Amino acid sequence: MTEFPDLKEFRLERTEDGIVHMIFDAPGRSMNVFSNRAIHEAEAFADWLKSADVKGVVIYSGKDTAFCAGADLSELSSAYEMIMSTPEAERDAVTVKEYSPIGRAFRKLETAGKPVAVAVNGLALGGGCELALACHYRVLTDAKGVALGLPESLVGLLPGGGGTQRMPRVVGIGPSLPILLEAGRFTAQESLDLGLAHEVVASGQEVAAAEAWIRSNPDPRQPWDRADWRNPTADEVKAEVDPTRSEILRKQGGHYPAEPAILDCLYRGLVVDMDEAVAVEIDIFKDLVQRIEPRNMIAAQFLGRVEFDRRKRKDALPDYLDGFTSAMAEATRAAIAKRGAVGQAAAKFAGITIDGPVTWDEAQAAETAARLPQWFLAPRDETETTALAILSDVALAAETWTDRVPDADRNMVDCATTRAAGFPGYLGGPFLFLAQFGAEGCRQASAA
Repeated sequence: MTEFPDLKEFRLERTEDGIVHMIFDAPGRSMNVFSNRAIHEAEAFADWLKSADVKGVVIYSGKDTAFCAGADLSELSSAYEMIMSTPEAERDAVTVKEYSPIGRAFRKLETAGKPVAVAVNGLALGGGCELALACHYRVLTDAKGVALGLPESLVGLLPGGGGTQRMPRVVGIGPSLPILLEAGRFTAQESLDLGLAHEVVASGQEVAAAEAWIRSNPDPRQPWDRADWRNPTADEVKAEVDPTRSEILRKQGGHYPAEPAILDCLYRGLVVDMDEAVAVEIDIFKDLVQRIEPRNMIAAQFLGRVEFDRRKRKDALPDYLDGFTSAMAEATRAAIAKRGAVGQAAAKFAGITIDGPVTWDEAQAAETAARLPQWFLAPRDETETTALAILSDVALAAETWTDRVPDADRNMVDCATTRAAGFPGYLGGPFLFLAQFGAEGCRQASAA
């Protein structure tokens, strides 16, 4: 009998007739996330599975909370610092080495030659959803809150475990776009209707249903690995994706790189086989993750938002918060007003939304999206210089609060400022902006 690999994030059990239960149960956590250790263990398990004497695998969660909440974003932030401290000529290779294991693990899992089913009784988001997509058979329960989703765009990232490739192959390009671009979720019933779920059962019956499928001796190949699979043509992909790209550019002004990168994954990946598609995805991911915008958004729009929501539920938001956001709103309006018509144009260009949503010219937004270094690192005209001056004024206003705002609160405060004072989310918030450019850099920009 084949010995199990030594895993810590997953528990392995075996039924009498040779079905392996792979139970995701991260120690010391209330909810499963794909930490680096979990990713490498998933790959080790897939390597083991290829030669193991087993009938098949059923994957499910050992937590009552959810199947998996996604990636460990604190590790992503640490990885960014490591990558950016690497000599520039080596960064691409280091980035690919750091982030490719999850996509490689899931590809190995689905090509190991053994049928793999997943039983989901809760949320499966991000890497959890990507793991489910890499399984040959998906059973969901009808319990409240069960859903599959890929919310990486909310923090300036794209799914890096094959999600941009498998989701549209399973449900179709059109239905996948809100999931990939807007952090949408498919409920159990929607998943069943779209073919994302193969079965929906009552809570408590999902593991038995997955085992029953394994015992039916199914073909352990994904649809895209069979001879009758046909990839869409480039023209077919463009017809579905181009209108969405235009809409995103008009809505985001080219300031948020994740959504265009996701669409690039569809353009380049859906027309090739899965092995090449996974390589395409990580190639695009490596460029995205080296940018400052995802780090800003992880800090403020995820870590900060989680803390804000947690403390709001407990009615424990700091007493100074309303005063701070009001001061930032006042500083923003004053910075725009003192620069007149140029200030208004600059605020719109930068995506300062204190007076409501902004709509951009598509061609200008496309040009902004393609620029490296980004406009805030290399402003090149009066509008951009003025935009940087406005944001610097707001950051300098935040500096006067540093004695009142603890370091541990600043991501939360930045998140609140994007909501209440319209500070651009891709730049994080005034404290993150201040940390990036420094007080002296902000004073110089403000005076320009």
